[in-house]
Amino acid sequence: MALSGRDTELKELGELVDGPEDRSGVLLRGEAGIGKSALVASTAAAASVAGLRVLRTAGAEAERNLAYAGLHQLLYPVRAGVAELPAPQRDALRTALGLADGPSPSAYLVGLAALTLLAEEAAAKPLLLVAEDVHWLDRASADVLAFVARRIETEPIVLLATLRDGAESPLLEAGLPSMVLDRLPPDAAAELLDSVAPRLAPAVRTRLLAEAAGLPLALTELPLAVGELDGLDPVLPLTERLERTFTARVAALPEVTRTALLVAALNETTSLAETLAATGALLAAGAGVGGTGVPGACADPGILAPAVEARLVELSAGAVTFRHPLMRSAIPASATPLDRRHAHLALVEALRDQPDRRAWHQAAATAGPDETVAGELERTAERARFRGGAAAAIAALEQAARLSPNAEDQADRLLKAAELAVESGRRETAERLVHAANPADPRRRATAGRLLSEFEDGVREDPARVAELARTAASVAADGQHDAAMRILWSAAMRCFWTEPGPEARQALLDVADRLPIPETDPRIVAVTAYVAPFERGQAVLAHLRELVAKTGADPEVDRYLGSAALQVGAFDLAARFSAAAAPGLRAQGRLGLLPRALAVQAWSRVRLGDLAGAVPAAAEAARFARETGQPFMAGLATAVQAEIAALRGEHKQAKTLADEAERAGLAAGARPVLATVQLTRGLTGLSEGRFEDAFADLRRLLDPADPAYQLALRTYCVAELTEAAVRAGRTDALRDVLAELEPLAAKTPSPALHIGLRYARAVLDPDDERFAEALRADLAGWPAERGRVHLAFGEWLRRQRRVVESRTHLRTARKTFDALGMAAWADRARRELRSAGESSPNRGPDARDKLTPHELSIAQLAAGGLTNREIGQRLYLSHRTVGTHLHRIFPKLGVSSRADLAGKLKTLGG
Repeated sequence: MALSGRDTELKELGELVDGPEDRSGVLLRGEAGIGKSALVASTAAAASVAGLRVLRTAGAEAERNLAYAGLHQLLYPVRAGVAELPAPQRDALRTALGLADGPSPSAYLVGLAALTLLAEEAAAKPLLLVAEDVHWLDRASADVLAFVARRIETEPIVLLATLRDGAESPLLEAGLPSMVLDRLPPDAAAELLDSVAPRLAPAVRTRLLAEAAGLPLALTELPLAVGELDGLDPVLPLTERLERTFTARVAALPEVTRTALLVAALNETTSLAETLAATGALLAAGAGVGGTGVPGACADPGILAPAVEARLVELSAGAVTFRHPLMRSAIPASATPLDRRHAHLALVEALRDQPDRRAWHQAAATAGPDETVAGELERTAERARFRGGAAAAIAALEQAARLSPNAEDQADRLLKAAELAVESGRRETAERLVHAANPADPRRRATAGRLLSEFEDGVREDPARVAELARTAASVAADGQHDAAMRILWSAAMRCFWTEPGPEARQALLDVADRLPIPETDPRIVAVTAYVAPFERGQAVLAHLRELVAKTGADPEVDRYLGSAALQVGAFDLAARFSAAAAPGLRAQGRLGLLPRALAVQAWSRVRLGDLAGAVPAAAEAARFARETGQPFMAGLATAVQAEIAALRGEHKQAKTLADEAERAGLAAGARPVLATVQLTRGLTGLSEGRFEDAFADLRRLLDPADPAYQLALRTYCVAELTEAAVRAGRTDALRDVLAELEPLAAKTPSPALHIGLRYARAVLDPDDERFAEALRADLAGWPAERGRVHLAFGEWLRRQRRVVESRTHLRTARKTFDALGMAAWADRARRELRSAGESSPNRGPDARDKLTPHELSIAQLAAGGLTNREIGQRLYLSHRTVGTHLHRIFPKLGVSSRADLAGKLKTLGG
């Protein structure tokens, strides 16, 4: 197709090819026939001339249910490099592409393998990745392409993708800039028409320009159908009129050619051999289009020659390719149902060694219920799931359900598909499938209820749903399905974190958990009881956690459960250990949906402990992966933790900006932990800025059951901050009321965070040497920020008592502690107090946290720990070359020239 009127777009795409290291790519968008393919072809040709290697894939509607079909097409030319990948990535990619058997791979691990393979190829020669019609790519391939697109900004790789207007694709959320193609203006439209049909009569030319309305495909194809224009309904959309002109062009061809075209249009691939084999079988059986039969026929490429002459298809290198998707879709639409059925059955015979494709063609040829075909589709779904293709497996199970003669089998297949939709984060699909299943018996109804309860931890649901889940869990447990009941309990327990269901619902969950024949040391039971009853069961939970902490690293899922449990009962040191142990295993398994949860717990806990160096990269990574995996409230929680970090570092403007962002994520649905952390951040900022009344008001909200920031467990873990704000604002009476509410809870649980806060509050509210000494005698080995806080308050009180010499020791210890932790706001306060006590302090120089972004700090810490670029890339889901690029930026920022100097420098700078 000519490119008249596309000078601006050609120039911009040319710049993309000229500087592949500077831009990650472009998403070309526009209606069918607007000229996307012509621009892509021109850009690909220019890229080849410029020395780039071009790798291609294209979506096809018939291939949407074949997992990783698009990725296989893209990577086939570089498949030799798969053998050189790190073992986990190599195995995941080979399994996904059907080249080997192995455990079901994570989509993210497949994405990392594809990224690593492409980065290695690009090191030898820059790459242009071309992905056309991404709206028709199978979902697994589209997800991998989106994963890659987010991570190639520093690689000599560019991605050029095309997407039809109004269509959906994961690439829309991949951060690629869009180039939207409009119809051609009149002058350019006339120029294009004259270039393809220079000798038209003026009246016909005017009619064609009006009919085409600036659509390039119409301008190039309608001149071939001038005779049919009068017979077309002008009310029809232009694309439908074009399809009818293509249909008319097909109708004029020989029947054997039409038979071959129908087979080619229904085939998932462009294989000429497959098309000819199936066509030959049809003709030999007398089942060609219109009943065409040629006994003993063996189709050869010559039967497609008329279609080539009619400019419908192109033949090259063993492939038959339609010149435009509208041509391909027009042919089956105009065929009779019987002709389509015969063509599908012929493809079934031609694809005997490809069971998944055969199953789909069998299904397409089946008019009514058929358990044999349904069973084949279910096995196809299992193979797709095994390769990590959840969307393909869901589609196969849904089709199997439609063909199931038995209502129970139909419900089971729909619920199995819904389970896969839940696991892959497709809420609308899961809800549709569960409602379609409409199970009648209690067991299946319980399964349906559990599946619908597992999204977003129930944040958007009525809190009354928790009591309903308790009843469902009890019913399922009574039926002997204890593991299923446990899953329902965990789902309900998570709701007790994000929302507040009330004491009756919490007790109902505990009653069900207590009756289950599952040991109380089972990590799932430990986590459920911690979420549901953090004070009443706090002592037992803490005892179990201290026993289990020696077993970390065996199972990341278990470590994640236990990290969450430890956070609920205020054991932040244990929470940090368990969640840190969970993260490597979740990374290795590619479970990026669970990873931000572990990282968020790790970040939240480390901030409370004062370990900002560990919290900064964990919070940043949690926010990034939560957004990428579609978990808005986890992203909100991680962002709130980033706001808290900024407040502790004295970066008040940044803290306010991040707190507002997190609040927007949590407020609409009342995500209580997000809002609680936001209020904690605002309280810390108010304290640092000397706005003590505001700080007290912000922190007091955490303890008001009517406030959306109230969270049953987290409210008790800001006692020290609340105490300080109350004392400085002159609100000690209100503080005493709060402490009177919390002391009975402390009598029920040995929660470290609660008792540390209460000891601090007693000392500051009614200060004397003994109370401060009691606070310092507590085991604060893993809680440096809390120890520093006590030293600071003790020193301040001693100075006010005119015991200046004694005060300096505590104030100096506090300043050194906060400097080491990077808590600049608190360190500055200690400096001011020391100055008032007659002692000057050295200025705090910028540390690693000031010089590096959170992402850079994470890479620097891993490199300082001795990991290679490749190992760092595997942990952070980046290519090792991207890691190298970051290190080259990090070294000059820190004033080092090699990895050997990095560890010492980070230690010196407090990173």
